[in-house]
Amino acid sequence: MAIKKLIEVALPLEKINAESAREKSIRHGHPSTLHLWWARRPLAAARAVIWSSLVDDPSSHPEKFPTEEEQNRERQRLFQILEKLVVWENSNDEQILEAAKEEILKSTNGNPPELLDPFAGGGAIPLEAQRLGLKAHAHDLNPVAVMINKAMIEIPPRFSGKAPVNPVARTNQMAQTWSRAEGLAEDVRYYGEWMKQEAYKRIGHLYPKVKVPKEQGGGEATVIAWIWARTVKCPNPACGCEMPLASSFVLSKKKGKEAWVKPIPDGGHVRFEVQSGKCPEEYEGYKTGRGAAFKCPCCGEVTVDEYVKLEGKSQRLGSQLMVIVAEGKHGRIYCSPNEEHLLAAQVGKPENGPSGQLPDNPRWFSPPAFGIVAYDDLFTNRQLTALTTFSSLVAEAQAKAEADAIAAGMNNDHLPL
Repeated sequence: MAIKKLIEVALPLEKINAESAREKSIRHGHPSTLHLWWARRPLAAARAVIWSSLVDDPSSHPEKFPTEEEQNRERQRLFQILEKLVVWENSNDEQILEAAKEEILKSTNGNPPELLDPFAGGGAIPLEAQRLGLKAHAHDLNPVAVMINKAMIEIPPRFSGKAPVNPVARTNQMAQTWSRAEGLAEDVRYYGEWMKQEAYKRIGHLYPKVKVPKEQGGGEATVIAWIWARTVKCPNPACGCEMPLASSFVLSKKKGKEAWVKPIPDGGHVRFEVQSGKCPEEYEGYKTGRGAAFKCPCCGEVTVDEYVKLEGKSQRLGSQLMVIVAEGKHGRIYCSPNEEHLLAAQVGKPENGPSGQLPDNPRWFSPPAFGIVAYDDLFTNRQLTALTTFSSLVAEAQAKAEADAIAAGMNNDHLPL
């Protein structure tokens, strides 16, 4: 008689589907916050599929459950374990995990198989296999996927049960016991906070807060985004203004919080003012066709793709700040550009920025057709300054962590993780 697994007979699909859908709104501690992988599998579904693929269905053991009624009763017991297992908040509940592992061991005669995911991607399947006590192997050709899997699956177990090495934790929590990878997590928080504070010292002045209008609560708010538009000189000789290459001027369509930015012609250029309420139709479609076809806010002239590409290759594309997005007391707020923020963005290009030519294949990569031929052309000087600062801080944090680990008594074998 062939052994049937639970997944081949029945599953509590309603609960599994509900928990899988709920994961989209979970942020704290979820792997999706590590990196936005475009084809991430829900952890609840991966956990359910792996577990139910290993656990025998009661109908496979008539010697234990001879009647259909007894089989259904046992199946419902397994469903209860699975329904608890797929809940995100139970991901590290030792009691629930032990109950799930026990069923796997019973169905595999104490010798569960190893799991191989040859296309691991975001790592949901090997991560959940590891959580269920299996030895997991993850393969992928994409180096980003490999890095995610190393950070999430391979490295944490190597520090399981070990205390953190940062000096604050060593001084303040000497008697504390550290289970699983809690010590590693504490170090990640410590060195991440150190990087954040160091970055603020070095480049914080480039990111000033914004003054919030009284009607939006007043005070100051932290900026979370600057929305820029590339610009080109209007092809109409009688106009010649620096026109924004913006597809739309809509900022928010959320009911009750609609906002848009109004382009206002002003002496040969365009300035922007944030407006509340629904955006009028005339400002929704400034991109009028395929390619770089945009309407000039000053005279109504429409650019053609060839013109914008020629201007770009001649290094005549500009950029203009359209709107400042800040985190207010009751959600996002949108503010019109001001002189302080325009001046803060005027920084020189860093010497240690990214270099190299971009791939030139118009079938799948368009920037070089518009004169954007190098990697550093993709960013503003302030963005490049921030990126190079963060990159430098990563190396500094690594050296700091290594020194602290040696001071904490770890052996330095000079082998990278």
